[in-house]
Amino acid sequence: MKLEHTIVSVNRLRRRCLPEELQFCESSADVPPLKDFIGQERAVRAMQFGLTMKAYGYNIFVAGPVGTGKTTYTQTVVAQAAAKGEVPGDWCLIYNFQNPDVPLAVTLPAGMGATFKQDMSDFTMEIKATLAKLFEGKEYSQRKSAIAQEVNKKIDDSLAKLKEDAQAASFLMKTTEQGIFFVPLQEDKPLSKEQYEALAAEEKEKLELALKELQNRTEEIAYSGKMLEKEAEQVVRELDLKLVQENICPLAEKLQKKYEDIPRIQLFLTGLVEDITRYINCLADEESTDKDSLYEDLYKKYRVNLLVNNKDTLGAPVVVETNPHYYNLFGKIEYRSQMGSVNTDLTMIKPGSLHRANGGYLILQAKDLLADANCWEALKKALKTHQILIENIGEQFRSVPTISLHPEPIPLQVKVILIGSPKIYHLLQQVDEDFAKYFKVMVDFEVVMPRTPENLKNYVAFIGSVCSREKLPHFDSSALTEMVEYGSRLAGNQHKLSTQFNEVVEIILEAASWAQTVDAKLVSGEHVRQAIQEKIYRSRRVEERLQELILRGKILVDTTGTVVGQINGLAVLDVGNYAFGKPSRITAKTYMGQEGLVNIERETEMSGSIHAKGVLTVTGFLGHMFAQDKPLSLSARITFEQLYDGVEGDSASSAELYALLSSLSGVPIKQCLAVTGSVNQNGEIQPIGGVTEKIEGFFEVCQARGLTGEQGVIIPIQNVDNMMLSHEVVEAVERGLFHIYAISQVEEGIELLTGMPAGEHLPKGGYPENTIFHLADQKLQHFTEGLNQYSK
Repeated sequence: MKLEHTIVSVNRLRRRCLPEELQFCESSADVPPLKDFIGQERAVRAMQFGLTMKAYGYNIFVAGPVGTGKTTYTQTVVAQAAAKGEVPGDWCLIYNFQNPDVPLAVTLPAGMGATFKQDMSDFTMEIKATLAKLFEGKEYSQRKSAIAQEVNKKIDDSLAKLKEDAQAASFLMKTTEQGIFFVPLQEDKPLSKEQYEALAAEEKEKLELALKELQNRTEEIAYSGKMLEKEAEQVVRELDLKLVQENICPLAEKLQKKYEDIPRIQLFLTGLVEDITRYINCLADEESTDKDSLYEDLYKKYRVNLLVNNKDTLGAPVVVETNPHYYNLFGKIEYRSQMGSVNTDLTMIKPGSLHRANGGYLILQAKDLLADANCWEALKKALKTHQILIENIGEQFRSVPTISLHPEPIPLQVKVILIGSPKIYHLLQQVDEDFAKYFKVMVDFEVVMPRTPENLKNYVAFIGSVCSREKLPHFDSSALTEMVEYGSRLAGNQHKLSTQFNEVVEIILEAASWAQTVDAKLVSGEHVRQAIQEKIYRSRRVEERLQELILRGKILVDTTGTVVGQINGLAVLDVGNYAFGKPSRITAKTYMGQEGLVNIERETEMSGSIHAKGVLTVTGFLGHMFAQDKPLSLSARITFEQLYDGVEGDSASSAELYALLSSLSGVPIKQCLAVTGSVNQNGEIQPIGGVTEKIEGFFEVCQARGLTGEQGVIIPIQNVDNMMLSHEVVEAVERGLFHIYAISQVEEGIELLTGMPAGEHLPKGGYPENTIFHLADQKLQHFTEGLNQYSK
């Protein structure tokens, strides 16, 4: 088999951005700054649909990986849609005179809520001043005194007449604190007890009858006095009511006329006047020592709690809640501690972001929302009932009841937009049957976009917009080509550009910074390369440590020579903000037995299910190739040497197969080559991920030890367009010091690794001599015969 076709040419290792592709500009300053969002046509259409759809349940979930710009885009496009919307009304809470524990919700046109609140504040102050003037003025005191004097005069006249009648009946009337007493007289002098006893019976009887008559007269006067006092109180009350009606009602009527289109305010003002008249005696009592406290308690009820003020809102409101815990979203009722107890009033009811977003849009991060166990259920309830209910969580579990309020629910009309990862979206779909009812629109963000001429212009425009916004030097053509190539590297595809713009922006900022340190007017390709290299350097401590261990022989990886049953596999390690390739030694040992292929990692529970599947697939290939005319009599052990943290994925299955074939055939494998790629049961090589990182990882080990011109990496042919190798690797390949091979069949790989033909299946069975498959087949035949011999 000729293998020249497996060599990947230099121009396919990294797709260059040619000067003619950017002929529309000499620098990023020549292109108008980007205004629209790029590379997310599907997401844009879904968002536009979701924002225009007003039906129930069409809330939006924006799903995409970190760094795709979904949050920035969402806030921008929602703000644009909101600017065209109507400004919703204000919401206020007012006292409920019929049910004080349930404050009433009142909506007013935008801006009138603050006016109404100020009007009520002025109104209560005016009421207080008016009442003080009425009840504390000289005229009121004189009128009240005159009424009291008239009553007292009538009582005094009655008592004077009683005194005269008593004297005419020979009695002296005495008035004390204990009451009125009558003492009998004789010759105008009070009778002593002895003198009274000495009187004749007829005289005593006459005095007793007269005394009884005087006492009855006294009781009548007392009763009449009380009635006169009540009449006086009623006159004073009527006077007070008349004063209130003459002075307070016009003030209330003035407000009622101003808010005549809002029935609830009309009823509220009517109830307010009735409430004042209910407490008029206490307010008018000159001797009351707690009048100020009474005033304060009354006027608390007359205050307005302005929950939502849309006075300065332009269009529909857009609220981005960055800390969506329960009380921030739904509001709360605060309490005031007094003398060991707590109480509250309607002014202590606080709104949440859902109130402020009512009539517009509420943007939330899904991860933050789900962090509060109460938020998700409460949000679904609000969307279901179309109401916002303010209630403190846990009130029903308090050991000691507290004075609390239950504000009237507010009608809710809002578009909720959740932003999160696709994983969260699919998890909610699986575990919450209500999720699909309330979030019918998914805005799915891509991580890549096609590398088309139009998108190249957009990429350059994006770079220019960042430079203009951050007041940075613009990028020249060489820097722009490097940025385009970096976009393809991030995308992991020569035909794509990354839409993870946060990482692109980082390189833009850092490259501009390096240019500014040397006072360059424009950012060049050299500055972009430096920014990329410095960013990698800051993150590659773990990679350098592993390479050091390899070079010092602590981690065994050979890059020269040949060994039977041993091969260099390639893996990708991710340390959070940086991923790199790491070569690992894979060994296989075969011997007589019937255990089959044993994956040591699987037996020790250090491999995942995908890796285990890859090993079992290798068994299927061996059975297909070598067990058609005999049983597959084989015991084999295969493992990743010096692996201590587990392995997952099937990208090493082809390498494991090559190691097994080498062990069975006894033909050594070149250690100057490393292999990546999965294999199916037909022997076809399948694509894998992280090909660029894997190649660069093995290259750096080889470079550190010294490039021999024989070293290289074997990859699946399907991964050729995924390579965006560093300039250093490309230069080494160009100089013939390193090689990249792309294969599609196991046979190609084993020939590259051993230098011996793989062998094609003969019509009569078996494989040609001096081929890998023939030698492997002979070994398996030997194992079978040996097992039969030992069994006998």
